[in-house]
Amino acid sequence: MRNRVVITGLGCISPLGNTVDEAWQSLMAGKSGAGPITHFDASQHKTRFACEVKNFDPAALFGAREARRMDRFTQFAVAASQQALIHSGLEVSDSNRDRVGVVVGSGIGGIGTLAEQVGVMAAKGPDRVSPFLVPMMISDTAAGMTAIHLGLRGPNMAVVTACASGNNAIGEATEMIRRGSADAMLAGGAEAAIVAITIAGMNVMGALSTRNDEPLTASRPFDKTRDGFVMGEGGVMLVLESLDHALARGATILAEVAGYGTTDDAYHVSAPAENGSGAAICMKIAIDDAGLDVTEIDYINAHGTSTTLNDKSETAAIKTVFGEQAHKVAVSSTKSMTGHMIGAAGAMEALISTLVFQHNMLPATINYVNPDPDCDLDIIPNTPRPATPRHIMSNSFGFGGHNATLVFSRYNG
Repeated sequence: MRNRVVITGLGCISPLGNTVDEAWQSLMAGKSGAGPITHFDASQHKTRFACEVKNFDPAALFGAREARRMDRFTQFAVAASQQALIHSGLEVSDSNRDRVGVVVGSGIGGIGTLAEQVGVMAAKGPDRVSPFLVPMMISDTAAGMTAIHLGLRGPNMAVVTACASGNNAIGEATEMIRRGSADAMLAGGAEAAIVAITIAGMNVMGALSTRNDEPLTASRPFDKTRDGFVMGEGGVMLVLESLDHALARGATILAEVAGYGTTDDAYHVSAPAENGSGAAICMKIAIDDAGLDVTEIDYINAHGTSTTLNDKSETAAIKTVFGEQAHKVAVSSTKSMTGHMIGAAGAMEALISTLVFQHNMLPATINYVNPDPDCDLDIIPNTPRPATPRHIMSNSFGFGGHNATLVFSRYNG
């Protein structure tokens, strides 16, 4: 026997809006979060656009002094956690704080702070580096600062599995509740890697789209003309609880985390296996963990990065797992609108999957104009599709061959 795990709260700082409602409305409108990079002078870069978070004021949220002591990715995580906790209605006190924990995934952590302070050292010498450099740059700070701000003394950790980090964070938090280590967990991901060195590194790998003249249509997952992903940023956090705990306090239950799988390709440091073998095993584990058959999955929120290799590989993996059912299940990639939020991507897509149950609408893949024969799935093109899915699968895959899949179910008691 294990505890059932449900979702009771959502929080979101994203390229599509800094509240859950704003982000959902942007998704339904097919709005892209892409635009020219404003965080730094990108004029010498091959890619000069990204999906930035707009109108985010950390000083207003935390005070100017405290905000200066947090990297942007930590600011995103804490702000989204505050939203999610309020949304859940879960009150934290001395009576329960030891049973409420935090897991935050981040692929890159405080690289903005690190890059800035490398510049300080080069210009002014090592003694002028900020004393806050180390705690600001390390990836576990987001989880630690969330706990400090909200007074949470339960299990606390960071997950770093590149672009799979958000899904792994939610999955591992689910396992903690399942085995009884916590009654509730804040779980999700945060990333703020739209900085010069990161964009340069992604460019020389050939990972990013270079459609500088058309940023709004540059992210085009599964489209034959795709040429790379669009970098995104943000923080997304979910409140997870054991079903018994949520029912006991009369919480509104938004969805159930039914299944979790995680594997590695053991193939290549950055490229997915072309046949999607590791991803396929991961999906199968998650579906089996949920106690479901492939015929019961009604929608897949795909990893769908808009890179040539990933979309082809993920399609092959879906066909391996679903067989004849593969062409009957609806698929979309919301990265066509959010961009690729790296460590926050899986968390954003978990939030979107949860909202699908609330609104009975499947988000589209925008910019899908030229179908790719190698990606011949039921891609939802450009316009949201009304539906009442029972079960949703969400995929996240990352550099290093990391795979993480979550299965969410409509809560019916």
